[in-house]
Amino acid sequence: MTRLVSRLLLLLGILAALLFLPAGRWDWPQAWVFLLSLGVVFLLYALWGTYKDPEQLRERSRIARNVKRWDKIILAVYTALLPPVFILAGFDAGRFRWSKVPFGVQVSAWAGLLVCVALIFWTVTTNTYLSRLARIQEERGQVVVTSGPYRYIRHPMYLGILIFFLCLGPALGSWYTLIPGLAIDVLFVVRTAKEDEMLREELVGYEDYARRVSYRLIPGVW
Repeated sequence: MTRLVSRLLLLLGILAALLFLPAGRWDWPQAWVFLLSLGVVFLLYALWGTYKDPEQLRERSRIARNVKRWDKIILAVYTALLPPVFILAGFDAGRFRWSKVPFGVQVSAWAGLLVCVALIFWTVTTNTYLSRLARIQEERGQVVVTSGPYRYIRHPMYLGILIFFLCLGPALGSWYTLIPGLAIDVLFVVRTAKEDEMLREELVGYEDYARRVSYRLIPGVW
């Protein structure tokens, strides 16, 4: 648990630097609310995982060998795109005010982030096999999960991520943050398609599940 808290504090410190250094000031309420909220969410996940599903925690921190090459490429691009999301927000909303997000839009964006957190936490507490890597967890006897949000779409975690990067910029007060944010969303749509194909081919029972649950990300759309 101590190790998890240390990693959480390190992550929050990095995000704070990416936000506040470009902003050039500390009096940025949206950034503080975001960091504090993220810290609470991650701490709750660490507590839940430690006491309810330690295997999932280990899986999400594991360095596995059977990760698909295409997923390594996608994750490398994602890693490169992530810092500009926060740096742009700092320069735009924190320092130069290049764009102005109406108050009503900001409130809607924060509501979207709440929906995102609720969906991701629902997914996390439903699927013990939830991994940060595209792979089949043969050593854990992975099976198809069909309960919770998986009754409606096949990749609810990725829908939560799409909502997060769509809402984060406006919530912080920056339209320009949507540029790398939407690029990340496109990347995760590609990842969804590739992972869905992998699961159809390699996970027993997934093809039947895909016939019952027609949509990957958005009900009625795709």
